Amino acid sequence: MATQFRIRPAQEHEVADVVRFIRLLAEYEKMLDEVAATDEEIRQSVFVRHEAEVVFAEEAEDGGEFMKVGFALFFHNFSTFVGHKGLYLEDLFVLPEKRGRGYGKALLKHLASIAIERGCGRMEWVCLDWNKPSIDFYKSIGAVPMDEWTIYRLDENALHDFLRKL
Repeated sequence: MATQFRIRPAQEHEVADVVRFIRLLAEYEKMLDEVAATDEEIRQSVFVRHEAEVVFAEEAEDGGEFMKVGFALFFHNFSTFVGHKGLYLEDLFVLPEKRGRGYGKALLKHLASIAIERGCGRMEWVCLDWNKPSIDFYKSIGAVPMDEWTIYRLDENALHDFLRKL
């Protein structure tokens, strides 16, 4: 059985698939109750305002139809220290039954090539502390954890509360 594999940009008519993968990732991360994004919000953010980009990983067996097996959502940030934009990987997910076939690594390689092509100074992402399989994988490709940094967040309610306190 011959398997074909490709990575391609998501299209606007596939917004429901983007949201499906976001929800699958959130379920894996035990954070499904935090997903509030709707199809329309993702459509506007990704395909209308171009605030982020999405690529799908797809496979087809024996010349059959390509099926989505993973996705990555990313956007550009900026490093004042490096003096260049960077590529920030927000989400990467491969279906559990398709893991171990190199699809996650292929997605990361694809994003790394985009980062280089676009003149990015670096590529970054975060990983949950308990996700040992992903941490081990990231370290195996040369990614370095930034242990001395702590991420701080103001969610939407906290942003409003903060502004009211000024």
